[in-house]
Amino acid sequence: MTVALGAPLEQILALLCAWIAIGAVGLVRPASLKIAGRTLFPLGAVCGAAIAVVAAIHLAQPPERMILPIGLPALPMHLRLDALSATFLVLLGAASAGISLFGAGYFRVGQGTAPGLLCFEYHLFLASMGFVLLADDAYAFMVAWETMAVSSYFLVTSQHRIGEIRRAGYLYLLIAHLGALAILLCFGVLQGGSWRFTFDAMRAAHLSGGWAAAAFLLALAGFGAKAGLVPLHVWLPEAHPAAPSPVSALMSGVMLKIAIYGMLRVAFDLLHGLPGWWGLVPVALGLFSALYGIVFAAAQTDMKRLLAYSSIENVGILFTGLGLAMVFRGAAMPTVAALALVAVLYHALNHAFMKSLLFLGTGSVLHSTGERNLGRLGGLIHRMPWVAWLTLVGVLAIAGLPPLNGFVSEWLLLQAFLHAHEVPYPFVDMLLPLGAGMVALVGALAGYVMVKFYGVVFLGQPREPSLARAHDAGRTERAGLAWLALGCVALGLLPATIVPALGTVASSLGVGSLPAGGGPWWMLAPLGPQSISYAPPVFAGTVIAGVLLTMLVVRLTYRRPVRRAPPWTCGAGPLTGRTQDTAEGFGQPIRHFFTPWFAMRRSLPTPFDAAPRYSVEIGDRIWRALYEPLAGWVDRGAAICAVFQRGRISTYLLYALATLCLLLALVL
Repeated sequence: MTVALGAPLEQILALLCAWIAIGAVGLVRPASLKIAGRTLFPLGAVCGAAIAVVAAIHLAQPPERMILPIGLPALPMHLRLDALSATFLVLLGAASAGISLFGAGYFRVGQGTAPGLLCFEYHLFLASMGFVLLADDAYAFMVAWETMAVSSYFLVTSQHRIGEIRRAGYLYLLIAHLGALAILLCFGVLQGGSWRFTFDAMRAAHLSGGWAAAAFLLALAGFGAKAGLVPLHVWLPEAHPAAPSPVSALMSGVMLKIAIYGMLRVAFDLLHGLPGWWGLVPVALGLFSALYGIVFAAAQTDMKRLLAYSSIENVGILFTGLGLAMVFRGAAMPTVAALALVAVLYHALNHAFMKSLLFLGTGSVLHSTGERNLGRLGGLIHRMPWVAWLTLVGVLAIAGLPPLNGFVSEWLLLQAFLHAHEVPYPFVDMLLPLGAGMVALVGALAGYVMVKFYGVVFLGQPREPSLARAHDAGRTERAGLAWLALGCVALGLLPATIVPALGTVASSLGVGSLPAGGGPWWMLAPLGPQSISYAPPVFAGTVIAGVLLTMLVVRLTYRRPVRRAPPWTCGAGPLTGRTQDTAEGFGQPIRHFFTPWFAMRRSLPTPFDAAPRYSVEIGDRIWRALYEPLAGWVDRGAAICAVFQRGRISTYLLYALATLCLLLALVL
């Protein structure tokens, strides 16, 4: 089946191919930063914005299908554009537009991979994520998925001469392929015994309870590995700090959401016959991941590792909402199920803008100062005002403060949790409401972490003399930051316009629908006019009016001249960068309270040290308890298998003959 000329699916396909073509042009002159930075990355940003516009227009339209004349014999690639894929294409296009603009001024010659080659890998990564969203059969999906994994691996290891970065890339690729294997097995189960690989065939298949549960658990493992769900998260805190900042923004802001898309596609579109109580599995894993991620973020002293663990927290929130929607759908509560699913989609959009903005802000700081360690930063708001104020928007948004976007999606999720007591499952109706308290706790800790992040980096005094040479971001970098900050503001102020559009996604998936006929454009009442409502423009106007009124009152009533003097330090001497609270000190209460969660190594000074120093190394207990023993078992297994690797062709021929004889014996 072919779509009409100029149809949205055809337009998006052309724009994805344009991304590949833009990257290929970079290979013509791979050493030219001028071509890659001034021409190709801005063109990629334009393509991203165009994809977002086309997908947004198609959001409420019927699905479109296309069969590509490429693939294997009798196995062509099928594409489909529906409301779910259109939503994530909006996310991909809009977020990548800002990241590409920033990348146009960020990349430098001599920093690892040549600019033209990096441009090709970057745009191939973008296009492969788009093809994942359009794929309508297992073959096309897995080809695009693996292309996404391999291209992102080369981006992560762009500075491949550094051994630590190579190790981080290897760990990422290993977890990515284990996840891909689980996804492939999931598709095999969803086929229901047939040899048809299309998603339509999977939708029509009716699996027994055991096979449906197996498909769901395989999907949860495969997509959870790519998303960074605990305990499959170990690659994420290593890969994000290793990658260039625009790549980190793209991976955390966009790629993790592609995994969420895959889980939504399987759970609500391809898989049928699974009891609703199975949703408790992603709810439990999601709540644990959210708390685990934010606790570890509070203990970090590296900017990018802090943001990486914060991404684990937000992925946990997304899986929590996904599982909650499954529970409500199984309990025949379609309206609340739709609300939970809308909260997931809204938070995915929000996180794409918030986390991309924060990673790009850290990239500007890293380029300007050469430092990632929070203990060597401070006072940068005076040297980098553009970066500081734009990053502040992302900090306030991800901390969940109204009227920015992070508050809206968490508020929607809490609204869904408030109806959990109505679930007609024994004990479930008692345990689920506790999730609301967990989400509130995670939100409070997220605010704590963001105060630490922003305060240590931008406020106070510089902790190192070299920070006096720091400089603000360039024009294209500022444009990328401003685009993402504007997205945080728009998503925060206009939820009443966006939520009904996302409600069509829940309706198209058969989850449920939100009540029609909501309030005015400035009032969000997701469950009807009589339910709890939120008016972000009114809230924002009230805050702004209060600030302006306070400033006016102070100016009119306090007319004495301003006298500047150093602050009183209780006789302890002048305040310097060394007397400020450190990142370690800021996170110490969390480390103390959650001590059993950390694998800590302390270096304690003695009274006889000429220069006493105290240091603490924060380790991941899951890594040491699960992955290090597993690596040892794999090494021992490889050593056993090495016995059969003699390096003689006659021995290998004997192995092949023995295998053939065994197969013939089994067949006969």
